[in-house]
Amino acid sequence: MQLHTESWGEGDRLAVLIHGIMSDHRTWRRVGPALADLGYRVLAVDLRGHGASGRGAYTPAHYADDLVETLPAGADLAIGHSLGGLTLALAVERLRPARAVFSDPAWNLSLPGLDFDPSLFSQFKRAGREQVRLLNPRWEEADVDIELATLALWDEATAPALAPLVDQDLLPAAPVVPSLVQLADPSFLISPERAALLRERGFEVRSVAGAGHTIHRDDFDGFMAALEGWI
Repeated sequence: MQLHTESWGEGDRLAVLIHGIMSDHRTWRRVGPALADLGYRVLAVDLRGHGASGRGAYTPAHYADDLVETLPAGADLAIGHSLGGLTLALAVERLRPARAVFSDPAWNLSLPGLDFDPSLFSQFKRAGREQVRLLNPRWEEADVDIELATLALWDEATAPALAPLVDQDLLPAAPVVPSLVQLADPSFLISPERAALLRERGFEVRSVAGAGHTIHRDDFDGFMAALEGWI
């Protein structure tokens, strides 16, 4: 499936951005222009079932195939957040960016003590402004507005498709390209033990102190600082 894309900048280097579940390209409203200012041409997709992209079967393989069909191979930089991080990991061997950044990626939903229920995502589709603001106290008001707008467009049928992932360990065995894993503090997706395992497997791992799961909206400056040497 060809995905809807948004672009910023006209630089000689190419960066691609892949959002998480319930979101779309608008989550990168500050990241896209910031990378453009650094000399990148930036492409951000709407995954299937999100934003202006089409609807269809929702599996990790479909998401990854869509990236390969939509994005050019050999980008200078690829950043995937949460579900976008999982999707990027599954497509990275075909996309072959020069560098990959996985921002709090959804590589394991069965951590000890984590009672994960994909149906909670479906329920959140009907969240109001105060609930979004309560759950994300560090977000700017513009990000609350965007979250409400993206929820309205999001196909909640994508949520049940996450259920099979709960019993799978999707932690990559090794980086396909030079790769940074950027973690929330604490991350409910990547435990300290699994972060150490990622380091053993050849990933660079950095945490953004105090940031929640959507690091680039919780602490934009911290998000960009954690990319030092990668952008």
